[in-house]
Amino acid sequence: MIEAPIALLFGLLIGSFLNVCIHRWPRNRSVVKPRSHCVRCRKPIAWYDNIPLVSYLVLGGRCRRCGAKISARYPLVEFLTGMLFFYQVGTLGPTVAALKMCVFCAIAVALIFCDLEKRILPDEFTLGGMVLGLIFAGLVPVPDITAQALLWIAGAELPAWARSIAESALGATLPAFFLWFGGWLYFKIRHREGLGLGDVKLVAMVGSFLGLRGALLTLILGSISGSVIGYGYIKPTGKDPASYELPFGTFLGVAALLAAILGNQLLPT
Repeated sequence: MIEAPIALLFGLLIGSFLNVCIHRWPRNRSVVKPRSHCVRCRKPIAWYDNIPLVSYLVLGGRCRRCGAKISARYPLVEFLTGMLFFYQVGTLGPTVAALKMCVFCAIAVALIFCDLEKRILPDEFTLGGMVLGLIFAGLVPVPDITAQALLWIAGAELPAWARSIAESALGATLPAFFLWFGGWLYFKIRHREGLGLGDVKLVAMVGSFLGLRGALLTLILGSISGSVIGYGYIKPTGKDPASYELPFGTFLGVAALLAAILGNQLLPT
């Protein structure tokens, strides 16, 4: 199927643009101007030095002008995005459902690295992604029946597209509320912040795309992995658990990708 390799190439290009967003949005900079440049010498990057994956390998991971090392994050984001696009289109075919999941994967990848590098989850990805999830819900059914059951109990009859949007809205609001409430309760008990509002928005974005079950699975997987890996890192490095800022959004983002890819296998039907 030719569509999957085309999706791979398109994903590499999207990954290149995501790298710009990952670097600039957490710093409140425009992704339009100025054009791509070396962060060390500030010289513009020529188009032939900006080809996804290829340019990094040709240049040996260094700027052509000043020789500064280029972060491995750049080819990694491009590769991950390309492979995720390849998988989604290869699995779902050239469909709107595949487009929806490609958009979701791109947002998740960007949020993973934004939080890992700057501990910031830009609203452009979280809130903007949530809006996109709600829009896609009117085109592609959200894999959940919770809102539909509540509507049935209330005696409300809605068309299929409206039920799907209701599933998306419920998936966005309910898990995000529980996460926010947990953070609020932690603050009241410990008198210090234990959760960023960006994490709440991230979960809302996930729920708008994957529905209630997908968001809850993301929360469970992200919380378990964050606790285990975070403790495994903090303990041997001697960092203070009370003050170390764990990139929880990174763990949630990875969990969201797993929920999107393996959700049907991990969740009971």
